[in-house]
Amino acid sequence: MQGFIIEGGSELKGEIRTSGSKNAALPMIAACLLINDEVRLHDCPCLSDVYSSVKILNTLGCKCSLSGGTLTVNCKAPVSDHIPDRLMRLMRSSALYLGACIGRLGSCTLSYPGGCELGARPIDLHLAALEKMGVCISEKHGVIECTCPGGLHGAHISLSFPSVGATENIMLAAALARGETVIYNSAREPEIADLAEFLRRCGADISGDGSSVIRINGVKALHGCEYSIMPDRIVAATYLCAAALAGGELMVTNSRIGQLRPVADVLCEAGCDIYGYDDRIYISRKRPLRAVKTIRTMPYPGFPTDAQPLITAVLSRAAGVSVVAENIFENRFRANPELVRMGARIRTEGRVAVIEGTDRLYGARVMAADLRAGAALTAAAISAQGITELGNIEYIDRGYERLEKALSSVGAVITRTQI
Repeated sequence: MQGFIIEGGSELKGEIRTSGSKNAALPMIAACLLINDEVRLHDCPCLSDVYSSVKILNTLGCKCSLSGGTLTVNCKAPVSDHIPDRLMRLMRSSALYLGACIGRLGSCTLSYPGGCELGARPIDLHLAALEKMGVCISEKHGVIECTCPGGLHGAHISLSFPSVGATENIMLAAALARGETVIYNSAREPEIADLAEFLRRCGADISGDGSSVIRINGVKALHGCEYSIMPDRIVAATYLCAAALAGGELMVTNSRIGQLRPVADVLCEAGCDIYGYDDRIYISRKRPLRAVKTIRTMPYPGFPTDAQPLITAVLSRAAGVSVVAENIFENRFRANPELVRMGARIRTEGRVAVIEGTDRLYGARVMAADLRAGAALTAAAISAQGITELGNIEYIDRGYERLEKALSSVGAVITRTQI
């Protein structure tokens, strides 16, 4: 098993660049299936989830190549509408191929998606929306078979929850559907707006992204384009939280403060100095951390659930008592038992964590239970006394492009090895 060996105690100083966004790249890669032309996606992160997406497109008959941060995709001649179970299990975002495959081919066969075990993340919203658009769905033995005998048509769809995945799936299916599709209570995340802009560059007719109502007028065909993927705001949040824990000062480039305002505000309240510029964020932490008021994760523009394990790690070193309420995923506290192994004082009851800050953490043998838990433990280990062995880092590779290399460039002592 691969792991990180992290020697704690070093401040972080210097400049570090945020990669392209994983959560923006994955729906764009799925969207390429809709396009009877070549697409080039620049600043595409080199992640295991991206490689899994490429494998899915290759299985469907598309041609893909990733070189120098540019992913080139040609889906002129897809030959299959069936995605094997082994590929579906690799990541949660594989569900996006449902809308893309039906939109391009009129049918799709797949199983339920995999990914990090964060609790119930049903795709019922996705399926119900597609049924309104004319899709006939059959579920048997864990396999979902979708056909659209009359062709996809527009519909008015009200989401009971502003699901990012459901919003993206509807957008993909609606891009080539007949008539107008309107999504009410749509997700407002920046990654939704980035997907919409990418589709517009390819000829789609989409408006309202960034608001709670998105309108899509189906077009007859989409064409290829070149597009640069937005920066990854959660990777940027990871670097900011690592600097808050370790101390020092860091310039995080290719990042946008406006997309991270809830995280930045909490770090400022905890005692950090943060300044945002057009495409970079500066953080300095010279004094001891202090507790903050209650944090509640919410859909965008609220505090992001993906950053919650990271901020919990920061608050484990903050003098006083902080409270974190997780309102999105019930299993998002999986880093907490491992932080306790490192000396943190965290009591978790249901979806609420009470954190009594301590002045130091200690190196220990810990395991990443999911992507963001792994990132939080990495950040905590950089500030801990002694050596930390972190296992299960394949989770981290799903969302971070050589995290150990990036953090080592600004002063962390971290190596990848077999443990």
